[in-house]
Amino acid sequence: MRTLNYLLLAVRDPLRSAELYSKLLGREPVEKASSFVLYVLPSGLKIGLWLADEMHPKPNAAGGVEISFTEDSKDAVRTTCDEWSKLGLKVLQEPTEMDFGFTCVLEDFDGHRLRPFVPGDSPR
Repeated sequence: MRTLNYLLLAVRDPLRSAELYSKLLGREPVEKASSFVLYVLPSGLKIGLWLADEMHPKPNAAGGVEISFTEDSKDAVRTTCDEWSKLGLKVLQEPTEMDFGFTCVLEDFDGHRLRPFVPGDSPR
């Protein structure tokens, strides 16, 4: 059986991205170099920030992935949206109710979409 446990994000500058992701994830990376940065989350999920120019085969571009973060409440979504926008992230979608729950979407420096949300009543 396969296990999804590793996400690789193509980025333009891993060290710059690490400054942001350390704040977003609330932890420091376990590996940090100019071409690659690695985080290991308490769940065991690994997130790598890889210099797009050094990936083989080459990605079409840096950016383009959406990462979702489950929050505890609508207020937590609003707070996260506000805090992350103050870090310089572009708000693509203001906090809003959608069919799956309450959410907002921000964009990191490489075009990756970050979606904090609190699930709605219906299971997903």
